[in-house]
Amino acid sequence: MAGEKSLLQSQARALGDPTRHKVFRFIADAARAVEIAELANHLDIHHNAIRQHLTKLVEAGLVDQSTAPVMGRGRPRLCYTLNLSAESRWGVSGPYERLSLLLSEIIRSGDSPIEVGRRAGRKEFEGAHKDADPVGSLVGWMDRHGFEPTTRHKGSRVEIVLGACPIGNAAIGDPGTVCGLHLGLAMGATDAMNGLIIDELITRDPRKGSCRLRCRIES
Repeated sequence: MAGEKSLLQSQARALGDPTRHKVFRFIADAARAVEIAELANHLDIHHNAIRQHLTKLVEAGLVDQSTAPVMGRGRPRLCYTLNLSAESRWGVSGPYERLSLLLSEIIRSGDSPIEVGRRAGRKEFEGAHKDADPVGSLVGWMDRHGFEPTTRHKGSRVEIVLGACPIGNAAIGDPGTVCGLHLGLAMGATDAMNGLIIDELITRDPRKGSCRLRCRIES
């Protein structure tokens, strides 16, 4: 309890700065990993100031820092995503809240999990900043949602290995629905970009991860 209280106090202090709160909200609302340059342009703040705010947010456990996949030459870029443990606590929906909304949509509409997930993915990804690389965009988006993705390339074929399931307990109870929603979400995301087609999702035990999303790059 003491540790949880201390964490909440640390996060509250970090979000007490109005500019830092704007940085946090931008990352929370993005459907993908966000880079420093994008934040600086959006908020019209110098890159160094953005870095300082991000350092505070990372230290408080509000956002996570990772390295974007290297595309060609150049130094790896840092990117930032919302820490999943901070989602529900600070006014943004967590993965199980998101699941409950999608399940309600399935019941209300009578559509399949893939159809409902596809609509949601398309809506969430529309208007988002997209990388020139569609695989990078999809991987960043899936990383944002807690799938811990890695990629394997073979020519135009791409296999995205999902290291974790953000709602693993639900997937164990009803894999058809949950995996169908996840496949639909990924399809919806690719609907909103150009150059990538999803062929299938090969599922595994969600407790162990390693589900595989098989895609192909359009020439």
